[in-house]
Amino acid sequence: MNGKAAIGVLALQGGFAEHINSLQSIGLSGFEIRRKQDLSRPFDALIIPGGESSVIGKLLDELDLFAALKEQIDGGLPVFGTCAGLILLANRFEAINIAVKRNAYGRQAGSFYAEAEMKHIGLIPMVFIRAPYIEWVGPEVEILAVVDGHIVAAREKNILVTAFHPELTNDIRVYEYFHDSIIRPYIR
Repeated sequence: MNGKAAIGVLALQGGFAEHINSLQSIGLSGFEIRRKQDLSRPFDALIIPGGESSVIGKLLDELDLFAALKEQIDGGLPVFGTCAGLILLANRFEAINIAVKRNAYGRQAGSFYAEAEMKHIGLIPMVFIRAPYIEWVGPEVEILAVVDGHIVAAREKNILVTAFHPELTNDIRVYEYFHDSIIRPYIR
């Protein structure tokens, strides 16, 4: 694993520390993005974790992060969004051509664990917490995983999204896929 890629992890809510730990376990450098000045540090990719998408959206505006991140994402920055990150990349950043059903599995009590095939990776553990799912994909979107008839992972060019939380398992293959198949080809 190449340890040269630096990955910014939006640290406004969610499991940002767990994402950084997962990146470090495969030899990548991850760091927190909390304020606009954190964007001055060079990075090759971005992870947008879970949390509450409307709260994260408001914080992106209040902290003056949205426009700068949108410019980088629109410019080809590789991005991986989990759960709320999926919602934000689809609805707020308009970076991936999908339609999302928010809180598709209900409240916190509707959280669950599954094991399913993820294209290019194989059978992986998936933790769903108040998760969305993808209702529709555009023609250039690759469906990567389906659970109970619902799309839970997809990719369009430099954007990877999952409805589940790979950072909450010990399986790091989603991060390896993100690095090898998305960051390396799109690295600036």
